[in-house]
Amino acid sequence: MTSALLLFKTLWGWTDSLDQACECSQRDGFDGLEVNLDHPCLEALPAAAIRRRLDRSQQHLILEIVTGGDYTPSLQWSPADHLAQLDQDLQRAAGLEPLKINLITGSDSWSDAVQDDFLDALLDRLDAVPVAVMLETHRSRSLFDPWRLPTQLQRFPRLRLTADLSHWCTVSERLMTPELSPVQAMAPRVDHIHARVGHAQGPSVSHPFAPEWAEALEAHRRCWQLFLDQSARLDQPFTITPEFGPDGYMPQLPFSAKPLADVQALNAEMASWLRSSLSMPVSDSCSL
Repeated sequence: MTSALLLFKTLWGWTDSLDQACECSQRDGFDGLEVNLDHPCLEALPAAAIRRRLDRSQQHLILEIVTGGDYTPSLQWSPADHLAQLDQDLQRAAGLEPLKINLITGSDSWSDAVQDDFLDALLDRLDAVPVAVMLETHRSRSLFDPWRLPTQLQRFPRLRLTADLSHWCTVSERLMTPELSPVQAMAPRVDHIHARVGHAQGPSVSHPFAPEWAEALEAHRRCWQLFLDQSARLDQPFTITPEFGPDGYMPQLPFSAKPLADVQALNAEMASWLRSSLSMPVSDSCSL
């Protein structure tokens, strides 16, 4: 039997209501929503109402938790501050019954010794969480450096990952490919993918299906297929969120600041392409 692959609509940059997000997600063929725990569309709703809306629309939920004050963490936040916020946010997240939690945490400014102590304390907390929690390979965070990741994975066998290779493209100024040691090392630990296509000088191409970005798209596709092929979790579906977005990621025209592509349409197009371009490995049991 073939394990399940679920595609999620990101609410990064979404300005409408949760109901409208669910409707748009259904219309575009997504299986669920990925949303920051502090997203405005969730703020005015109690947990029970959010769950009713998601269940009515047959939408799964991946929650994103970000510690450190913002996506680029404050240098004033200590490891203890990150952990204290995580404790609070995990309690808030529990009432929403997410399928998974994507965690953006830690700081690239810490020494190796501080990173190790932080990850050890973090993983002890995550052991008590009843849903899968993955750390994202995000710039400015604990997993910002692809070349250190193999050692971190050896040191912390409990560590599970959200693979966003576009960040590493920017950090290392090169495309990530399946032959590289960090990509090989992380493959069995990846439970979730952020499917944005980066390039050697930035975290987002203008349009992944433009011919000038064919090499970048194929490099990412090969890595994503490797992660699917080596997925070791049969107790849950594999999940992917196409994650083209605003905030300086999508290139803009000068003077008008008009985005070069519509990120909502682009993510829907990417989801359709992923369904036809990636294949799930055959296994003895089905996750759903």
